[in-house]
Amino acid sequence: MRYFLAILLSITGLVSHSQVQKGTIVDEFGNPIENAYVVNTNSESHAHTNELGMFSIDKTVLADVLKISALGYKKQNYTITNSEIRIVLGDDIFRLNEIVIQQKLSAMNVISKIDLQTTPVNSSQEILRKVPGLFIGQHAGGGKAEQIFLRGFDIDHGTDIAISVDGMPVNMVSHAHGQGYADLHFVIPETVEKIDFGKGTYYADKGDFATAGYVAFQTKEKLDKSSISVEAGQFNTLRTVGLFNLLGKQKKQSAYLATEYILTDGPFDSPQNFNRVNLLGKYSAILDDNSKFSISASRFSSKWDASGQIPQRLVDNGTISRFGSVDETEGGTTARTNIIATLSKPIDENTFLKANAFYSKYEFELYSNFTFFLDDPINGDQIRQKENRNIYGMNAELNKKLKSSDWDVLFQLGVGFRADATTDTELSHTLNRSTTLERIKLGDIDEANGFTYLNSEIKFGKLLINPAVRLDYFKFNYQDKLAAIYKTQLETEVKISPKLNFIYSQNNDLQFFVKSGIGFHSNDTRVVVQNNGKEILPTAIGTDIGTIWKPFPKLIVNSALWYLYLEQEFVYVGDAGIIEPSGKSKRMGVDLGLRYQLNDYLYFDADANYTYARSIDEPKGQDYIPLAPDFTSTGGLSFQKWNGFSGGVRYRYLKSRPANEDNSIVAKGYAIADFNINYTYSKVTFGVSIENILNSKWNETQFATESRLQNEPNSVEEIHFTPGTPFYMKGKITYAF
Repeated sequence: MRYFLAILLSITGLVSHSQVQKGTIVDEFGNPIENAYVVNTNSESHAHTNELGMFSIDKTVLADVLKISALGYKKQNYTITNSEIRIVLGDDIFRLNEIVIQQKLSAMNVISKIDLQTTPVNSSQEILRKVPGLFIGQHAGGGKAEQIFLRGFDIDHGTDIAISVDGMPVNMVSHAHGQGYADLHFVIPETVEKIDFGKGTYYADKGDFATAGYVAFQTKEKLDKSSISVEAGQFNTLRTVGLFNLLGKQKKQSAYLATEYILTDGPFDSPQNFNRVNLLGKYSAILDDNSKFSISASRFSSKWDASGQIPQRLVDNGTISRFGSVDETEGGTTARTNIIATLSKPIDENTFLKANAFYSKYEFELYSNFTFFLDDPINGDQIRQKENRNIYGMNAELNKKLKSSDWDVLFQLGVGFRADATTDTELSHTLNRSTTLERIKLGDIDEANGFTYLNSEIKFGKLLINPAVRLDYFKFNYQDKLAAIYKTQLETEVKISPKLNFIYSQNNDLQFFVKSGIGFHSNDTRVVVQNNGKEILPTAIGTDIGTIWKPFPKLIVNSALWYLYLEQEFVYVGDAGIIEPSGKSKRMGVDLGLRYQLNDYLYFDADANYTYARSIDEPKGQDYIPLAPDFTSTGGLSFQKWNGFSGGVRYRYLKSRPANEDNSIVAKGYAIADFNINYTYSKVTFGVSIENILNSKWNETQFATESRLQNEPNSVEEIHFTPGTPFYMKGKITYAF
């Protein structure tokens, strides 16, 4: 009998310690807190919250004490008194020593949260700059999408980086101005809650364009308070932002309205007359079953003039200044209307579904002149690129977690589609924005992409193995309206993209990873049908080996060695309206970053990125990849919430790089420093920001272009550039209520 009781008590103890408790962690406004770290102080079992703020922790029973920590929130000890666990964390100053390096593929996303908290953004350009190693440049008056550089790529406007907002893709396939064109100007920076990013080809839920990497932005579900701000600066700059909480501090639902209006002439001799209007409305609700639903609608429109890219020879001989122009009639208009609905639904403690559907109506018209009088010595070479587009799409993903005593498995099964219907995609030779001299291309494009993927994460103690596979189906339709006979040109293609990643976490402060995967970027529909289906979805193969390390509680160091092979590069030929294949390429490099907290208020960060990029099929010396940066670095010193003050100084450095295949023409590098300071008194915040505090002369974008001026007998190939902003001061006042 005595032995029987002992065995019974042992079994009872085992059963009690195998019990699983589930709960939810939210902030003071009811927003779920993702990636909160939960530790049972008795059994030492631990868990992290998912994007719904939910967690499940094993070996946990009533009366156990949970220790909860999350970045930017006060630590809390919670004693379990019943089966319904709901923990509310209060806001706190940011502390780097509270970061736990998670055993997940996107563990480096914590850096974006650090950077957003320490150096908030106030422009669409600064949003993208939050991705370590990513550089941008503007060369068409502020209204055109930025030129992007990442991991040795001149990505142009988005050919090799997948960008999304709230699950809606930003990249435009078969765009009038270039494949993958990604215009983020419809995003109001103050509404950005989270930046999810990843470099390489390793993510099953990311498809087209995700070769160099991806960036996924998430807007806020609710506002803590309403605010109105006015910003004014040099070059006739005015920016107003309104953020209005419509439902107060309700726990179950929220709604807000955000507006942005910008005017500026820029530093150019010919004013750019830029204006942009943004409007966003968003409603979110937590349903009775803890599902989360949100729907948003936004409208963006922009209009501008541009000085374009100017030839170096005109500046050198004093004909025009660095801020002058050759063709003052460049510029354009664009607009986008978006509707996005999102649902996150828990099915049980180990299963949840997330889905979103989106619709976007897009309009674009751009006037450019890259070569001046090279082709038409009388009227000039101005071109118009124009399109009207409707985008429809849906993404759904089922997450399922399985647990045993020795291993955990997380499955993610995803399915979705995207359909682009574009009418009157046009490239025309024009004069003075008003006269059409020749229609070079005109047609309707219908492109569809259906996909599914299976991602799995298998945990064996300290080791996580992440095998995954993605399947994409593409259908390309083109109707050439300049053809004599009506005909729909059609091509289809299927792409399988396997991934395999290994993550080893020695402890909460040290992680090693080996990532590998196959990805792709698509070609323009017009090129696909012309080439009879060849080179539709060129393959990209990548691998990363690296670490994330906290050698000290207030220091995080991340490093990676990486390699990327690309089956086919694409070069956009703007005046011909085509994507030109330029052969196979290889890139290899080193990424290094650190984040250091000197005290509760002062933070330092730096990122350095080196890349060796070459074309594979070209002879040595002729194999440089034009405009591929080989070394970049960014960093800064910032402070926040120190007696009402916040601000900092930041730098970015881009080394000189080849502008053509034999490196005979060089795009000059630059180093720029910016400064900002803010002071909050009661409900009012005063701020001053200065771009290019040293007033450096720098070129924001540069191209090796062959052009001819009206009085020149022969053409000249040399650097054509858009000047970078000189010393530029702005002041800002924000009233919160």
